[in-house]
Amino acid sequence: MANNSSTSNPSLNRRQIAQALNIPPEMAARNGIPSRMKTSEVNELDANPPAWLAQSRANSTGKRPIWVELRCYLCDFHEIARPKKWWPEFTFVLCDFHYNDELPSPAPGWRRSEFDGVGSRFRGIVDSQDLQDP
Repeated sequence: MANNSSTSNPSLNRRQIAQALNIPPEMAARNGIPSRMKTSEVNELDANPPAWLAQSRANSTGKRPIWVELRCYLCDFHEIARPKKWWPEFTFVLCDFHYNDELPSPAPGWRRSEFDGVGSRFRGIVDSQDLQDP
């Protein structure tokens, strides 16, 4: 029987490598990260970062995440995405397989806003207090 090393040491694409190293994919490409690497090679790079990666980590303020996990409130479907500057703090994240009326209603005196284009197939829902006088 042939030894299949790809099963025990799978290959990652550049996006997955960038996620594992917590860097943008553009930085990975700019610094010569190949289009595919074995998991063990990525782990070695993470444990013993080259100067550019060590400098990037030293410069990171941690204020804005590089990657976020989007997870559907209803069905737990998820993906890892790059957060956009325009994303507010979402009350709910909902995948394209569901309708807004499947969510709990907003509290009395609160209004609901919807943001399309979150990740590849999500909507962000924000409940906020209605500041209008009754």
